Amino acid sequence: MRKLTTLSLLFLFISVCSFGQGLMVENLRCEFKKDPVGVDIKTPRLSWQISSERRNVLQTAYQVLVADNAKALSANLGNVWDSKKLVSGASIQVKYEGKALLPAKSYFWKVRVWDDKGRVSAWSKVASWQTGLFAAGDWKGARWIAYEKLPDSEKIVPAIHGKGGKNLSPSNNVLPLFRKDFTVKAGVKRATVFISGLGHFEMSLNGRKTGDHFLDPGWTKYDKEAIYVTFDVTGQLKEGKNAIGVMLGNGFYYTPRDKRYRKLTSAFGYPKMICRVLLEYQNGTTENILSDATWKTSPGPVTYSSIYGGEDYDARKEQTGWNTAVFNDKAWKPVILTDGPPVLKSQMADPLKTFERFVPVDTMKIGGTSYVFDLGQNASGIPEIAVQGKKGDTVRITPAELLNDDNTANQKATGKPVYYDYILKGEGVETWTPRFTYYGYRYLQIDGAVPQGMENVTDKPVLKAVRGLHTRNAAERAGEFTSSNDLFNRASKLIDWAIRSNLVSVFTDCPHRERLGWQEQVHLVGNSIRYNYHIANLCRKVLSDLRTAQTPEGLIPGTVPEYTVMDFSGGVFRDSPEWGSNAIILPWYLYEWYGDREALESSYQMMQRYLEYLSSKASGYIISYGLSDWYDIGPQRSGFSQMTPMGLTATAYYYYDLVILQKAALLLGKKADAAKYAALASEVKLAFNKKFYDKEKKQYGSGSQTSNAMAVYMNLVDPEDKDAVVDNIVKDIRDRNNSLTAGDIGFRYLIQVLADAGRSDVIYDMNSNTEVPGYGYQLAKGATALTESWVASPAVSNNHFMLGHILEWFYSDLAGIRPAENSVAFNRIVIHPELVGDITSGGADHYSPYGLISSRWTKTANEFELTIKIPVNTKAEVWLPAEQASMIMEGGRPLTTSSEILLKAVVKGKTVLEVGSGVYRFTVKIS
Repeated sequence: MRKLTTLSLLFLFISVCSFGQGLMVENLRCEFKKDPVGVDIKTPRLSWQISSERRNVLQTAYQVLVADNAKALSANLGNVWDSKKLVSGASIQVKYEGKALLPAKSYFWKVRVWDDKGRVSAWSKVASWQTGLFAAGDWKGARWIAYEKLPDSEKIVPAIHGKGGKNLSPSNNVLPLFRKDFTVKAGVKRATVFISGLGHFEMSLNGRKTGDHFLDPGWTKYDKEAIYVTFDVTGQLKEGKNAIGVMLGNGFYYTPRDKRYRKLTSAFGYPKMICRVLLEYQNGTTENILSDATWKTSPGPVTYSSIYGGEDYDARKEQTGWNTAVFNDKAWKPVILTDGPPVLKSQMADPLKTFERFVPVDTMKIGGTSYVFDLGQNASGIPEIAVQGKKGDTVRITPAELLNDDNTANQKATGKPVYYDYILKGEGVETWTPRFTYYGYRYLQIDGAVPQGMENVTDKPVLKAVRGLHTRNAAERAGEFTSSNDLFNRASKLIDWAIRSNLVSVFTDCPHRERLGWQEQVHLVGNSIRYNYHIANLCRKVLSDLRTAQTPEGLIPGTVPEYTVMDFSGGVFRDSPEWGSNAIILPWYLYEWYGDREALESSYQMMQRYLEYLSSKASGYIISYGLSDWYDIGPQRSGFSQMTPMGLTATAYYYYDLVILQKAALLLGKKADAAKYAALASEVKLAFNKKFYDKEKKQYGSGSQTSNAMAVYMNLVDPEDKDAVVDNIVKDIRDRNNSLTAGDIGFRYLIQVLADAGRSDVIYDMNSNTEVPGYGYQLAKGATALTESWVASPAVSNNHFMLGHILEWFYSDLAGIRPAENSVAFNRIVIHPELVGDITSGGADHYSPYGLISSRWTKTANEFELTIKIPVNTKAEVWLPAEQASMIMEGGRPLTTSSEILLKAVVKGKTVLEVGSGVYRFTVKIS
């Protein structure tokens, strides 16, 4: 072995000093995604995270290299963009500023950073992204193709709410198959498919399904736009003959008209598809296979497909090998060319996928060949059966959240009848799942088949297996919460199951009865969801839907995409400020949580127009209509607000919207706009207090929990009166045996106001009681997902996430992880656990844009211990239950000996510290 010279030893020492401190760049993302395909943004945003063995590390500079081939990048040549060394702490949302990107092309990139000690990291591992199709011309002449075309006279746009009048005749369209043979030459470098199928599609190549998505593409307003999906299919192709096959389902694009349940009746058109397959060869040439008149089509074995009513499948109509190159399609007919939505956008939000697979925990016989299977969990999804029987036998599956008294499926509150029919082909064990619809259920009633091992005197098909497949948006997990309190842990799971079940391509209200994107829950429960899941791209998709849905007058509908106009009950279900204000609140929350400035830039005009719309509805600066505190608890059955006066919540949002728009205007450099909104906000605040504030009683409106909490949260209360108003909130709760009255709109603000006032003890008491309406009450009733009503009523949805606000408190206060005031994307963090009730331990992990934030604490009679992790490039403020620093140890050493931790203050018996990145273990001796 060669001896190390003095010079080489010096070089090694320098290398260790430069790279040996554990300074690493990792988790490279483009538009929040790892190595994404189909990026149709011409100036995408890049992000990375940094890890280091040292504490208190900040990035001071970076260099990004982007190349159009991996070989150039390996030689440290950024032939598309070399940012050079830029003095900047930015490690998220770094805008690409290189050469103009080309459509349908792969780009490779890497980054290195410098820290505050002048150390430079090694280059990161190489990441990539592939661009999508930027313009209509990038489809290279691909056409929309269909089996049949719906006459314009039969289109129903917007959809009719409900089943419509008797003049609508029954209708069930053909669910087609499409296929195309093509030849692939030797030396394929990369193959990419860009495809959209409406309402939903499933694509296969050479007999094998492409990807693992469910219900592609995401839902949109189809008369204005549709989404396409991009797949890398290099590994699915072979040299020589290949075949592509596509199945289509209706989704929201077309609603069959029969006696099954439907929330609305739509007819944008009959199913259709558009496709471009791009083949790139090693020799630099390219080839395109396009959807055009040369494709063939045939009716498929899916004979009925409804987003609401279910799905039917006739296995006798299967055509073996239809999606392979050896299939003879002479009996198939040519497709017809048709038109489609005027705009096609790439699916940047995560797709839906299949996750948990549930097996029955109980089986109940309810009739001759009728059985009910209890899967133990209420969740969104589809059933799967494995069955063996005779050709032509029919098995019916009826999903349900609840059971009737006779143990049959209960669909009274979720829309009925909904079912799935499977007709056997009679060839061994047949396994089937629906492809183009889903439901929210815990129970499966199966008629016409007998479970294996049970008596079968009528020779019915034998059920070999029954499963429930949970389907949801594939957003990555962003956090986990735990505590020593079993009820809170169970409540967290209860809420999480409702969140999962309603994460689709929009945030739905429920996974069965409506499946509509009601907007109030997006901003109210948004923080709870963001603690649990990375939903940046799904929220961006919602913003795009909002911009599309906004009317010429500036109105933002209550449901988006707005498939049907909710013009009944005085129109409040369509036009309610508490719902429409999501168009202003969501862009700001995306900036706060993810640093997404582009969300504000692209939505600013929409935000302004909606604010102008609200102003046009105000009289004396008061807005006196809307749904107010939907589903609060009062003397009557829950629904319309009972405890809070009309106009209070709407006007509070009007003010809140103005404050947000003022901040957004300042951030975007629009000073004149900011001044205008600030002045108007002052007028609204004066009018609000004049109309709703009782100076003698120190309360707002009726004095309800929602009335007072919203006034405090939105800073409508004068500072000198704030404590008195909070005291009134506490008194109302205590006087009701620690029971809540706040509903869908008010409960989040009630929790936040109490927490900010240091009254987490009240939140604990209010949510620890299983005998009053709330989470504990729902659990005691046997709920396995959060329900629509506080009392878990069987008359409404039993899988609804709109009341899931406490999850935010679990993370921000019990675990103590919250963004500091005016922080962006958690670049400034507060770690402030609240020690309440009999809880002896708590904690959470949250993966912020900068990396993992962790807070874990335990408490005994004599000691409090807190272990935290703070990501590189951030700082944190830590609150400890100690009246003086001498009571605190860190890492086994007295805090007073540490030079890495700054003592900031002592506030109300708590010591406040400032720390940089790293892992810390604090111990406080409790006297």
